[in-house]
Amino acid sequence: MALRMWASSTANALKLSSSASKSHLLPAFSISRCFSSVLEGLKYANSHEWVKHEGSVATIGISDHAQDHLGEVVFVELPEEKSSVSKEKNFGAVESVKATSEIISPISGEVIEVNTKLADSPGLINSSPYEEGWMIKVKPSNPAEMESLMGPKEYTKFCEDEDAAH
Repeated sequence: MALRMWASSTANALKLSSSASKSHLLPAFSISRCFSSVLEGLKYANSHEWVKHEGSVATIGISDHAQDHLGEVVFVELPEEKSSVSKEKNFGAVESVKATSEIISPISGEVIEVNTKLADSPGLINSSPYEEGWMIKVKPSNPAEMESLMGPKEYTKFCEDEDAAH
């Protein structure tokens, strides 16, 4: 699986694509999109953050697609516990070898936990964006905001369209 993901990412980066092989010995292939992971059970914002809502807690991080475009993450700035985050407002930043990007909150609420592991190991965002690389846990102040976020199928299409436009 890892080799397939590497090959797919490399082919995409090199913009390799073929619908018909020039040699009868080589199979035809077509690679039309990056094979970033999009998980069921999560909601996604168009700014590429994800939310996992369980009971009264919502866990927030950046998507596999976002970390792939950022490259190697070297620093993460996150809010303090007990601070508030607001839907569509900046709550922190991710610095990579390529750029620094703001992290936009997909929902509003009170920060009840911050992933302190990211201070010493920001690369967890790259290696495990949905498990160990989560950023904050929030007590949502308006759970209905989740309804405006995309499901996995919509987010996959959004990423494909966004990549095609670039």
